[in-house]
Amino acid sequence: MDRRRFLGSAALLAAPRIVFAKAATERRFVFVIQRGAADGLNTLIPYADPAYASARGALAIDPASALKLDGSFALHPSLEHLGQLYAARQATLFHAVASPYRDRSHFDGQNVLESGGTAPYQVKDGWLNRLLGVLPRNGKEAIAFSPAVPLAFQGVVPVTSYAPSALPQAHEELLMRVEQLYAQDGQLHALWSSALEARSMAGGMGGGANRQDAGALGRMAAGFLGRADGPRVAMIETSGWDTHSGQAARLATQLRNLDKLLAGLQEGLGPVWDQTVVLVATEFGRTVAANGTGGTDHGTGAVAMLVGGAVDGGRIVADWPGLSAASLLDGRDLKPTLALDALITAACAESFALEPDRLAPVLFPSGGPRPPVPRLLRA
Repeated sequence: MDRRRFLGSAALLAAPRIVFAKAATERRFVFVIQRGAADGLNTLIPYADPAYASARGALAIDPASALKLDGSFALHPSLEHLGQLYAARQATLFHAVASPYRDRSHFDGQNVLESGGTAPYQVKDGWLNRLLGVLPRNGKEAIAFSPAVPLAFQGVVPVTSYAPSALPQAHEELLMRVEQLYAQDGQLHALWSSALEARSMAGGMGGGANRQDAGALGRMAAGFLGRADGPRVAMIETSGWDTHSGQAARLATQLRNLDKLLAGLQEGLGPVWDQTVVLVATEFGRTVAANGTGGTDHGTGAVAMLVGGAVDGGRIVADWPGLSAASLLDGRDLKPTLALDALITAACAESFALEPDRLAPVLFPSGGPRPPVPRLLRA
């Protein structure tokens, strides 16, 4: 396949964490991070590239079983709901995407992705927190649905946390007694009221099984985001994408859970889905060739997704570098041709009606010139 541009016509999610923030807009922005380096070549399959099947070997996915999107790319068969969103023009998929990071450490790669630096530990706070800093402040700026706030949301804008318990739900009578106990304590009463409000937004969800259910996780996130007085920005962490061995079955499970997560978000948000933008990205991709244990190792170029009712979708954006041996980065990786920071900047700017040129140095203060990204959202 010649180099060209196409602008065409989680194991279970492990200990997922959700982070919420509030902004004065009807748009909802959700960042889903795939921790562990998700394999883009078997997520958005370049089946028409003549080198794909031979380079992937036994890991190559038969185009007959994949969800063909056009004459060049197909989705993994586990991504059935995403395929429906693409057909409904509510998903745009980006291939050969990467952050500025070019080494192969998960910790360093995730640090670069979340901080917005060009090198690990160069920037101390996160680009999502800096985004909050330029949005209107309305009191409840952010809440982290996790034991700890991820780096992308760390910074000067306060972020509190709410973690679902693996214990059984407390009886309403017990909650009422605690409410009465704290009623005369100004500090504890405020904290307890905030916790109950978060519990209400989550639909009272609790218990270890639900925490592992990707669809329930999406519906829980929607319980927060769908409220008129709820948050407008979210981050959802998924893990388990480091498929060094047994990739075929493991990746299928991961992608199926991602698909359920997106379906749960859409279902839970209802009409609010039309105002929603979901960005899915990973710290780096994986090697083109399989290793000796039926998996792939740490690579470079990856896949990113923009999904939601507000997305002007039904497109694949890929300045495709090809998979021939001469086209690979370092002789092993998909060569990146689209900057992930440019995509993030464009998605955030369009979501919140901000000027991209002014927003870029806020989100990515160490970055250089960024190539333009086509319009992403509906007018």
